Amino acid sequence: MKTKSTLLIAFLLCGFLTGCGKSDKKIMGVSFQTMNNPFFVDLDQGLRSVIETKGYELVTMDAQWNSLKQKNDISDLILQGASAIFINPVNWEGIRGSLLEAKKKGIPCIIVDVPVKDKELALSTVASDNVEAGRLAGKALVAACSSAKIGILQMSVNKACIDRVAGFREIIEQYLTMEIVDVQEVKGNTESARPVMRDMIGRFPDINAVFPINDPSAFGVISALESAGKLDNVKIVSVDGSQEAIAAIQSGKLHSTSAQFPFEIGKIAAETIFNHFDGETVEPDIKVRVALITAENAAQFLKKE
Repeated sequence: MKTKSTLLIAFLLCGFLTGCGKSDKKIMGVSFQTMNNPFFVDLDQGLRSVIETKGYELVTMDAQWNSLKQKNDISDLILQGASAIFINPVNWEGIRGSLLEAKKKGIPCIIVDVPVKDKELALSTVASDNVEAGRLAGKALVAACSSAKIGILQMSVNKACIDRVAGFREIIEQYLTMEIVDVQEVKGNTESARPVMRDMIGRFPDINAVFPINDPSAFGVISALESAGKLDNVKIVSVDGSQEAIAAIQSGKLHSTSAQFPFEIGKIAAETIFNHFDGETVEPDIKVRVALITAENAAQFLKKE
């Protein structure tokens, strides 16, 4: 009798322990560079808008700009038995190991927003046309200034940012009156951009235009210029199209931002994985539209409450 009771207790305990059986719940995972940016919150919602209607749970991981944490997060998603993983890489080259690990387990990966070097290891890449976003920023600056001394705040481990700067340079370098005087590294957030901009204007006081690679960096630039009393004399063009950036455009603090459509990126990425599950051939490289937001059209891009 004692043996039967022991077996019954062990059986019941097994039902409560995750290691004693696999949940029937189907999951997918996504690993973001950071969730401290409204852009990625919107992208996450775009993924969920499709994935959850298909009966899957989406597990969202925040790498907090840490490549090692992202690697560990993706390993955890693989151990959880994710049916697919969406990856927004911190380091476009350093993500190779994670892609190989997922491929070995037969888990398809879709890259979102930021391309990777080893794109053949992913099922598909769904991202904004970042080169065009940079071009739009360059054209906006040329239209706003007859001549300019320009500072660039870049993030060279991030392929999306590399592409934005390439597109921006493509336009600017066509004009003899437009000069790039300094290029500095940031981490893509307000906190890192503020001291970099403060140092830049200290060394190059005649800077009158800045291209930060995203809206959070632009807010750091704005903060530094405001503190120095120089904001009114400097044109800032950015990329993202966040609601905060639109407000800054309307208040005259930011000249323009090349809008991306993160919800659309997420929705397309999720639809792509289900097309793959249905046996369809999917495009390996899907470009999502971008659009320039200025004071003239900013109201059109405001989200309705």
